Amino acid sequence: MRPQPTPQELPKYYPPSYWFEPGEAAAERLEEIYRRFVLRDHVRFVRRALESAGKTGIVLDVGCGGGLFLGMLAQSGVKVMGLDFSLDAAGVAWRKQHVPAVCASLSHAPFAPASCAVVTMFHVLEHLYDPNTYVESARDLLQPNGRLVIQVPNASSWQFLMLGENWSGLDIPRHLLTFRASDLEVLLDRCGLEPVRYKYFSLRDNPAGLATSLAPSLDPMARRVRGIPEGPRKKLLKDLLYFCLVAASVPPTLVEAACRAGSTIMVEARKKK
Repeated sequence: MRPQPTPQELPKYYPPSYWFEPGEAAAERLEEIYRRFVLRDHVRFVRRALESAGKTGIVLDVGCGGGLFLGMLAQSGVKVMGLDFSLDAAGVAWRKQHVPAVCASLSHAPFAPASCAVVTMFHVLEHLYDPNTYVESARDLLQPNGRLVIQVPNASSWQFLMLGENWSGLDIPRHLLTFRASDLEVLLDRCGLEPVRYKYFSLRDNPAGLATSLAPSLDPMARRVRGIPEGPRKKLLKDLLYFCLVAASVPPTLVEAACRAGSTIMVEARKKK
């Protein structure tokens, strides 16, 4: 995206409230239940990648946030590790999900080469000035038969074509880059990797992305980031309205995904043979 914010400007767009931390309020408990339900889609995709990799080594989630995804994987006996730029996010992962997480850049991560069975990057590359460095670093961490799982907003989606600058996948100024499937293929090829599987639907992201595009003022994350004051009842009402809009967005997002035009792309890649 142009013009891009400078590295010095970026931190102000990622306040501590950017990361979801489960709380005791009714709205927060409901949000965690919802997040666990929709994240099962991600867990299934990664477990299949882990089976292809041979089930040895750890699953490293880059940009782990509060660690809910890793917590769900760990409950099934998978060895996991999280990495995030944010010390607050890593702390939430340790405290709430009881999964190990470090605050670091992937290019300087404290992990041995070839120690990971799977490296995941869910909605990470679009936030980077130089995604090549991260993909190359992930490749070096993978075991010989390891897998890299990437998810990004799809700039060739029907949502982008219809909504234009109102599409939530642009998320200016936090998103610095946009990707199509062909862009991912070029990036992976340059970094010595090849795609083996694509998925154009995410239960967590596609319906919610459309709902946010249509009613951005209802998006729970956007409200947290902006620090909009609202009491418990008002928060719960907005969350329920948002959930209804998300549910109504499921059918059209399934249709666009079936035509390989979903609003996200998830790809599993391996080292070139």
